[in-house]
Amino acid sequence: MSRQPSSSDEVYPLSSVLGPRPNDAANKPWWGPPPSRNGRTFDSEERERFLSPVKLDPGWEGMDRPVDELNFRRHDPLDELERTTPRDRWNLVYVILLIHGIGVLMPWNMFITAKSYFEDYKLTNGTQTSPEVGEYRKNFMSYLGMASQFPNALMSVLNVFVQCGGKPGTRIIGSILVMVLVFVLTVVLAMLDSSSWQEIFFWITMGSAVVLNSAGGVYQNTIYGVSAILPMKYTNAVIFGTNFSGTLVACISILAIALAPDIKTSAIYYFVTAIVILLIAFDTYFILPLTKFYRHYKKIELLKRQRSHKHASKQTCAAQLRNYWKIFKNIWVMALSIWFTFFVTLALFPQIQSDIEQISFPIDETYWTPVFCYLSFSFFAMSGNLLTEWIRVPGPRFVWLPVLLRAAFIPIFLLCNFRPEERGWPVLISNDIAYIVASILMAFTSGYFSSLCMMYGPKNVEGQDAGAAGMMMALFLALGIVCGINMSRLLVWLVDIKF
Repeated sequence: MSRQPSSSDEVYPLSSVLGPRPNDAANKPWWGPPPSRNGRTFDSEERERFLSPVKLDPGWEGMDRPVDELNFRRHDPLDELERTTPRDRWNLVYVILLIHGIGVLMPWNMFITAKSYFEDYKLTNGTQTSPEVGEYRKNFMSYLGMASQFPNALMSVLNVFVQCGGKPGTRIIGSILVMVLVFVLTVVLAMLDSSSWQEIFFWITMGSAVVLNSAGGVYQNTIYGVSAILPMKYTNAVIFGTNFSGTLVACISILAIALAPDIKTSAIYYFVTAIVILLIAFDTYFILPLTKFYRHYKKIELLKRQRSHKHASKQTCAAQLRNYWKIFKNIWVMALSIWFTFFVTLALFPQIQSDIEQISFPIDETYWTPVFCYLSFSFFAMSGNLLTEWIRVPGPRFVWLPVLLRAAFIPIFLLCNFRPEERGWPVLISNDIAYIVASILMAFTSGYFSSLCMMYGPKNVEGQDAGAAGMMMALFLALGIVCGINMSRLLVWLVDIKF
C-alpha cells in the first residue's frame, strides 16, 4: 500500500531550495537532511538548464604551454611596463653614466695631455740619447695613438661578437680594475729615474697603453650597450662624459703647470687623478642596478628579448651573425657617419693641432697648446654634446650630409702654422684668431654630430636589439679613431714633402 503524503511532507520547487526554510530552519540541527526535491515541479526551462550537459574548457594551467605564450587579453606585462615609466630621481642614472663616460676616455686623455712629460722629460733627459730614442720622441703621439687605438678597436670587435668576460657588469668592473693597476704602474715609473734606460721606458709605456686601451675598449663598448636600452639622452650622457673627461684633464694640466712647474710632479698629479676618477666610476656602477629607473628598462629589454627568441633554442654562430647583419642594415648610415666623424676629428686632434704653433696671440707660449688644443677641443666638443639635449637637427635621414662636409677642416688645419720648421708647404693661414675659430668649429661639430649619430643608431632597431646596436655603434666609433690616427701620420708626411 502506498503511503499518502501528510501535511508535514512539504515539496519545494528547485528555485525554493536555494536558501534555508524560513519557518523551521532555526529548529533543525545543521546536519539535518536537505529538503526533498521533486523534478515534476520544474518548468521546462529549468529542467533543460539543469539536465543538459556542460562542456568545460581546460584551465590555462592544464594547457601545458609557457606562460608567455598564453593570451592574457587583459594583462600584458610589457605594455604595463611601457605605460608606467618611473622617474630618474635626481638624474642619478644620468650622472652615473656621465661618470662612466669620463672614465672611458681617462687613459687616452691622460696620456696625450702629458705629452711634454714624455717628449720633453722622459725621452730627452738621458745620459745617452740614441737615434732610436730621438725617433720615438719625434713621433711619440703617433706611436701612442697606434698602441692605444688598435687594441681598443680589436677589443671592441671581440666584445660585440664574442662578448668576452661574461655579463656587462663583470666586463665593466674587470676593465676598470685593470686600468687602475696600469695607472699605478705609470705613477711608479714617473717616480723612477729612467734616464739610463729610456728605450726600455718607451716600450714599457707603449705596453701600458696597449693594456690600458684594451681594457678601455671593452669598457667603452659595454657602457654604450648598457646606455642603449635607456632613452636617447642617456647615450648622450656617456658621450658628454667622454668630452668632459678631456676638459677635466686639460684643466688639471693647466693647474699643474701653474702650481707645479716641475714636469715630473705635474705628471704624477695627472695619473693619481686618473686613479681616483676610475675608482669613483667603479663605485657608482654598483649603484646603477639598484635604481628603479634602470631596473625598469632592463626588465623591458629582457621581456622583449625573451619574446623574440621564444621559439628558438640557443642560437648558432651563423644565426647570431645573421642577426648582427640585420642590425647593421638598419643602422649602417649612422654607423658610417660616426666612423667618419671620428675619422676627421682624430686625423686633426691631437697630432696636428698639438703641433700648430703660436704666431702673435697674447698668451704665454707654455699655455698655448694646453689651452687652444686640449682645453678648447674638449670644452667645445662637450658643448656640442650638450646642445643635442634640446636641438636634434638634422634627423636620422640627413645627418650624414653635414658629417661629410666636416672633411673641409683637414686642408684648413694643414694650411695653418703647423710644423713651421719642417713643413714643405707655405703657411697660408698665418692668423691665430682664424685657427682658433676653426678649432672651435671642428670641436663643436665633432661633439654635436657624434651625439646625434650615437643617439639615432640604437633607436633604428627593435628594443631587444638596442644593446647590440649600441655596441656596434661604439665599434665603428673606435674604428674611426684608428683610421683617423693613421691618417694623421699620412698628413704629417704630406706636409713635410719639400717641393
